[in-house]
Order: sequence, then structure tokens, then C-alpha cells
Amino acid sequence: MVSTEGLVPITRSFLASYYDNYPFSPLSSDVSRLTDQIFAMATTDLLKDSPPTQGESLLVQEAERQPPHKVDENMWKNREQIEEILSMLEPTHWPRAQQSTVEDAELVSLLGRLQENFKSTLSTLERFQAKNSEFVFNTVMTYMPQDFRGTIIRQQRDRSERNKQAAIDALVSSGGSIRDKYALLWEQQMERRRQLAELGSATGVYKTLMKYLVGVPEVLMDFIRQINDDQGPMEEQRQRYGPPLYSLTKMAHSISLFLSLLWGRLETSKLQKNQVVILEEAADVYTSEFQRFIKFIGEVFTNSPFFITAEDAGTLSIRKDDDYREISVPAGSAHEVSLTVESVNSYIAWDFSLVQGKLNVDIGFSVECTNLSGEKTLILPYQRYEANQGNFCTCVPGNYKLIWDNSYSSFFKKVLRYKVDCIPPVVDSVSID
Repeated sequence: MVSTEGLVPITRSFLASYYDNYPFSPLSSDVSRLTDQIFAMATTDLLKDSPPTQGESLLVQEAERQPPHKVDENMWKNREQIEEILSMLEPTHWPRAQQSTVEDAELVSLLGRLQENFKSTLSTLERFQAKNSEFVFNTVMTYMPQDFRGTIIRQQRDRSERNKQAAIDALVSSGGSIRDKYALLWEQQMERRRQLAELGSATGVYKTLMKYLVGVPEVLMDFIRQINDDQGPMEEQRQRYGPPLYSLTKMAHSISLFLSLLWGRLETSKLQKNQVVILEEAADVYTSEFQRFIKFIGEVFTNSPFFITAEDAGTLSIRKDDDYREISVPAGSAHEVSLTVESVNSYIAWDFSLVQGKLNVDIGFSVECTNLSGEKTLILPYQRYEANQGNFCTCVPGNYKLIWDNSYSSFFKKVLRYKVDCIPPVVDSVSID
């Protein structure tokens, strides 16, 4: 078990300086040009005389939509679209008119070559995801006890992953579509993330149990609590490397849309030479640029640390600061924190302030409780504050909700820095002989 003494989780500012050593060479300008060109050919030329079906309209909407913000979700979106493209490039899925055109050996050869390129790209992406997942798990395990507890964690993880794969296999065997398959894969990914967040958010007695009985170092719990926060360390990664990946995601959607619409209309129209030329160029640029991005980001991930010394983080007080979260509450919306309290006489405490600019701003704050019978009670009435701290002792078990309300603001977002603790009742320790 590697010691975590003197270490703190990576910070966004540290990642910013780390990423400065890994600049990504911009994507070829052909990416944006061909994305626009092939999307226009799909939505203008192919739909000009043949309105889209309901399913095709959904594909158009997906291609028009902005890519997701998170890097891993974009990886799954690209993987899904590559599989869709490969399915359409299977000879058995070619339009009947094309299958009977034996003399068009050049086109048959081209489609076969494109299929091999996309297969290679899919393999590269699958290896990257598997390697990255294994690397993260193994790195975390180096900080875990190297005894029966570590063995149990590995066994539980292996069993969980087998169950997830079995669910995917069952879906595919029952006739589920590629879209269905990737919806389930992403649901499973989010479940993994939720489980990590729950572990990292452990407080009170449960946190003590995780630290001393299970052997999870506190710094590791801090790491998994904050790593995927919207404004956490990974936001630096999204800001730095997200834009080129978003462009590739849009390109994959556009190529998939074009092929789907083209295949659906070749029964009544002839394949045009310019369509083949653009398809070939777009596929070649996408596969080469996506593989270049995957190779690059793989090197960045492999060399990125999980923990750094407090001195490297900039200050020894970083441990204290990490207990606070900083989020942006948009105008017209609210931010809520819900705490499930099982014992009376628990203490709920909070401390928050707004990051002030040229104008002083405030935000509404209130606390409410919903007991086990579903009855709601207002604990702290709504009031607007620039900053506030307080605590109270719970009288009943139930769900306690802390609400920061910016719904009254029409134009100004509020940057909220806050900390919330739920402290269970103190019980006398019991000695065991």
C-alpha cells in the first residue's frame, strides 16, 4: 500500500500547469469544412425531394445538437456513431441496387477500405477506454490495503463488471439496437460515477468506517469526491481538450447521418460521383484525426498524477479549502443540497459566501425538512444573504434540503462557495476485549 502522507488530490490549477506541457496540435481545417459540407449534402441535397421519416428527423436533430460537455461522454458518442457507420458499411446492408452492380468494383473496393478504417478506429477507441479504466483502477488500488480488503474490492469490481457486460449481451441478443446498447453503456458509466461520488461524500461515522475498517485513505475519498465535479479538476481538461473532441463528435454524427439518408434513397436515385468523393474524404479525415487525438490524450492521461504534495498545490491549507465547493447558480434557477438523516440529534451545519464582483450580490437561502411520512417543515425561512453560516440539531429523521435560490434574478448568475456537513450524534465508544 503506497503511503498518501503529505499528499492532496490534484487541483484544477495544477492540471492547468501540467497540461501546458501537452499542447494539442490543432485539428486539420478539413474537419470543420467537411463536417459542414457533408451535413449540407445530407440535409439539403438528399432531403430536397424526399422528406425525412420520423427516425431520420431524429438523426438530423442529433447531428444539429451541440456535443456533450464531458470528455468521456463524447468518447462514447463517437464509439456509438462509429458502430452505426460500420453497420451501414457491411455489404449485407448496402442497398440492393448497389449489391447487384458487380461491375462497379471501384466503389465496392472503396466501401471495403472505409470499413477497415472505421474498424481500426473503433479498436483504437475500445483499447483506449479499457486501458484508461484499468489504469485508473490499478492506480487507486496502489493506495488501498494490500491484504484481504484489497482482494475483496477487486473481486467485487470484477463481479460488477461481469454483470454489466451480461446486461449488454442480453440486450444485444434480444434484438436491441446500437442506440439501445450505448444508452445502457452510458447508464452503467453514470452508475459507476454515482457510486464513486457516494463513497467520496461519506461523512461522520461512515467515513470513519471506510477509512479504518475498509482502509480507504481519506485523501483518496477526497479525490473521488471532487474529481468529476462540474467545476472540479476535470473541467480544466474539458476546457483544454474538449473543443477538438467536440468537433470530431459532430463530424461522426454528420457522416453517420449522410450514410443513413444516402442508403435510404439509392433505390430511387443514382449515387453521384461528388457524394462518393466527399464521403471518402470525410471518412479518411475523421478516422485519421480521431486516432491522432486518442493517441495524444492517452499519453496525457497515462502521465497525469492523482495526488500531489500540498506544497505543489500552492498551500498547506488546501486540505481545508477542499471541503468547500464552488458552483455557478444561473439567473432564474436554484441550487439544492439534500441530506438524508437517519438519527435525531444529528447536527447540520453550513457556511457559504458569494464571490463578489464590482457590485455586491446576494442569494436567497432556506432550509426545509421532509419527514418519513412525507410531511414538509420549514426549518429556516427564506432570506437573502451575501454570506451566512449556521447549524441546527435535527428533531426527526428524514430528508433535509438546503436551497440557494437565484430565481428572482433575471440577468445575473451567482458564484456560490459553500460547505455543508452532517454530523451524526456522538455516542460513547465501546471497547472490545
